[in-house]
Amino acid sequence: MIKSMTGYGHFNSQDAQCRQIWEIKSVNSKQLNLRWKLPPELGSMDYFWDNEVHSLALRGKIDITLKLQFLQSNLLPISFNRLSAEAMIDQLTSFASNRGEAFQADYNHFLTMPGLWQESSESLEEGLMHSLKRGLRTALEDWDQSRVREGQALKEDLLKRLVVIQNSITDLKNRSHSLAEEKFQNLQDRLSNLLESQGVEVEQDRMWQELALLSDKVDISEELIRLETHVGKLSSLLQTEQVGGRKLDFYLQECFREINTCGNKAQDVKASQFVVECKTELEKCREQVQNLE
Repeated sequence: MIKSMTGYGHFNSQDAQCRQIWEIKSVNSKQLNLRWKLPPELGSMDYFWDNEVHSLALRGKIDITLKLQFLQSNLLPISFNRLSAEAMIDQLTSFASNRGEAFQADYNHFLTMPGLWQESSESLEEGLMHSLKRGLRTALEDWDQSRVREGQALKEDLLKRLVVIQNSITDLKNRSHSLAEEKFQNLQDRLSNLLESQGVEVEQDRMWQELALLSDKVDISEELIRLETHVGKLSSLLQTEQVGGRKLDFYLQECFREINTCGNKAQDVKASQFVVECKTELEKCREQVQNLE
């Protein structure tokens, strides 16, 4: 399935335990780059959820955000360090006793002492973790479907542009058939005028030799054959289900190589026009292909 690297996915759910809002955004990237934005209560859960993303994505810069609101206090992964608190109270009680004073602990102070409170993802209820994982999967499915839709749109656009490129190749091929003869005729006319003005007779055998050399220099038939082959391969690959952007980009580079050679060898105004048209569409194709996974 042809997929774009650009996509968006969303999932919003609320049950008796919590409200979870997942949001997934992705853009182009040569490698797979995951960036998780999870609440502190989940600690390093992104490490355990990476495989969920890897099962769907090969490339792209992906931002995954979770907004989580607990609806039951007992679900909060918070623990109180009783031993430390008791040790503090014992020390203060002993200190007050040595001074002949009574000590009355004010437990409200413990609320402002971060060292007595701990957060751990391992404290999350198993059912809640399964709920969050299902939410992530649903958001990923929504995100992946958006990539499929955009990938299909890119595929259709690319196929249309390949038809335009093939038409330019056909025009260039037709032009190349008469190119050598026209150039030779122009050369012959100029030489004839020059030599006649000097009273020198034109050697026909020599002129035919020049025609043969000129025909070889401006012949672009081999380049056009290879170009048509690459364009056909691109069209064929786009019809498959497993093609990737990198492979398409490779064949586009080969197309650029051949069409540039055609322009350099032909050195003709009409031919150059067809070359420019072809290169313009190839450049647009390359921009589109760079969005594919």
